[in-house]
Amino acid sequence: MPDKRGRPPKTAELQDTKQMLIEATIKLVKQYGADSITIRNVCEEARLSIGTFYHHFQNKDDLMMYFVREASFDNFILNTPLSDIAGRVCELYMHLINRYLMLGDEFMKSFYTTGNKALSAYMGQTDDGFAEGTVMARCEQELSAAQWQGYWKQGADPHTASMDLCTIVKGCVFEWALDDGRIDIEKTLRRIVYAYFAGISER
Repeated sequence: MPDKRGRPPKTAELQDTKQMLIEATIKLVKQYGADSITIRNVCEEARLSIGTFYHHFQNKDDLMMYFVREASFDNFILNTPLSDIAGRVCELYMHLINRYLMLGDEFMKSFYTTGNKALSAYMGQTDDGFAEGTVMARCEQELSAAQWQGYWKQGADPHTASMDLCTIVKGCVFEWALDDGRIDIEKTLRRIVYAYFAGISER
């Protein structure tokens, strides 16, 4: 059983023990769902002390946030031209979705739950804005740039649209999970996002 007083790892061991905790979490999420994760069961699965856990993560929510904040979207290169803003938004969000899919279908289906506080915190607002480096913040930046260059309707609110688009993405992922991964999530996302932008341009 893990002990919070366990011997802290040496510097050379830190990266290995962090990876062990991450892999244990992935395994538990696949087996029992994101809502089941606790510091104790992750440490037991990884066969590491709770003291080692706290060398890498502040708490359970910090651990779960690893899977959504692993990389910043600030400088991520998009290939779709700004003139195709709907396609550019789809490319941006598919980068996030593909990251989850690389961890396996079962992980994504178990991670996207209403009880996952880390996910809701990431894909939400802080003080009426999006946290720096998040996919929503980058989406808002792309919409603002497209609007400034005349590729998107003047007068539309980039922040509100970014919230709408985030809701669309979450809906597509939940639908994918409910359908046991049988739908083409990218095709579905593109269809709905293009329809959303067409609707804005007609208002």
